Amino acid sequence: MADENLDQIIDMPEQSDMINDARTQAKYAVEHFKVESQVSNYIKKFFDEKYGPNWHCVVGKHFNSYASYESKRYMFFYEGQMAILLYKMG
Repeated sequence: MADENLDQIIDMPEQSDMINDARTQAKYAVEHFKVESQVSNYIKKFFDEKYGPNWHCVVGKHFNSYASYESKRYMFFYEGQMAILLYKMG
């Protein structure tokens, strides 16, 4: 994976807008929506529209995951205390 530490795991192209878009849209969503499902829905719809369908987004303070994903289409990071998992599969 491209960048790995306790706060983030990124497997996305470094020269693309995806990483910046993920962080920007997550910041906006966390600031404007109170419910985690609304935050994840907002981020997923943004990525589906800009980068094509089949993005998945999980948002919360406590969760575990084990998922398959397309190469260079995975990002786990925090926006404040909220963990965000964003990946494409399908």
